[in-house]
Amino acid sequence: MAIKPLHSNVDVLTAAKQRIRNAFHSAPKLELSFSSGKDSLCLSSIVYDMIISGEIDGKKLVVDFVDEEGLYPSMVDAAERWKAKWEKIGVPFRWFCLPVKQVCTLDSLSASESWITWEPGQEDVWMRQPPPYAITSSKILKYAGQMNYQTFLKILNRDRLCLTGLRVAESWTRRHTIASMDMTENKTGRFHPIYDWKDDDVWLYIKERGLEFPEIYMRLYEAGVKKPNLRLCAFFGDKTTQGLRWIAETDPELWERIERRMPNAYLALLYWDSEMFGRSTRQRAKMEADEPQKDYKAMCLDLLFKNTDKYPINHDTLKNLGSWRRLYIKTDGIATQGHYKMMYENILYGDPKNRALRQTMQKIYNSYADKCKKQAKEKK
Repeated sequence: MAIKPLHSNVDVLTAAKQRIRNAFHSAPKLELSFSSGKDSLCLSSIVYDMIISGEIDGKKLVVDFVDEEGLYPSMVDAAERWKAKWEKIGVPFRWFCLPVKQVCTLDSLSASESWITWEPGQEDVWMRQPPPYAITSSKILKYAGQMNYQTFLKILNRDRLCLTGLRVAESWTRRHTIASMDMTENKTGRFHPIYDWKDDDVWLYIKERGLEFPEIYMRLYEAGVKKPNLRLCAFFGDKTTQGLRWIAETDPELWERIERRMPNAYLALLYWDSEMFGRSTRQRAKMEADEPQKDYKAMCLDLLFKNTDKYPINHDTLKNLGSWRRLYIKTDGIATQGHYKMMYENILYGDPKNRALRQTMQKIYNSYADKCKKQAKEKK
């Protein structure tokens, strides 16, 4: 689906406030998802200031923070600061430490691509202990690992309109999520008031408001992480394992706890720039330049249809292999060797949420569309 952006003469902050004002006007109850990340901080600050100024009714709101166990200390500090701020103005701040399922791409040789935060029976290797005020159980969660936290929050807040800091600038998937939303009935579901903010908008707002943000952002930036890649997510997710190498350098104590919790974490230090973690740096590409060129289309054919059982495909990705097979068939004739390489590496790396599948599909069709446009121009 092609997405046509619409432009406005209203700045992004004014637009965000108008969306929030409309949301509080139309929905009887609301929830704000807090994560301690930069986007979450901006959204929290805007909503907080609007409650203080009397523009919206804070009695309608609750704030939820899902503690993923594996957090940078400065993220925990930020959550504690905002818990105190929200509760000071009478807004409940629910701090959840629950045994929910999380994506994990470190166990590439195991049968699973998930782990359970705050898993019962694993208390001796937890990366930290829950704070005394944390909510550690729920009737919604009948057993450990039953669901991920997104599903838990959706069920928990099914009668609320949920505000999140999701922004389309961060990924193609998020862009399409926003584009496909129907917000005509704005009373329940998910709502994203700052969806159109760019990275510069976020950091400018933080600077102008003097917001205290997690120190780890600065440490990562100093270590060489580029500004668009400054995202604080679960340590073992499919897009964040590469950042584990910075932890070993900047926070040895935290790294020790991570390795105790997830023994295969050391793989991220050894192979973060390899196909194992879905990327290839220029240095590695140079090292592998003398290797014979591979026929990735034939390799995908073997992987997807002929000898699937011979490949170490994780269980959670294996369940979605039919989608990759359909992509292979539908794009036959328009996909390039580069696209087949993406297919092959992403399947072996792991794609439990089909994110890589959607990105690969988009790149194939965009590439084909560009090729057609170029050919049409050449004929004129």
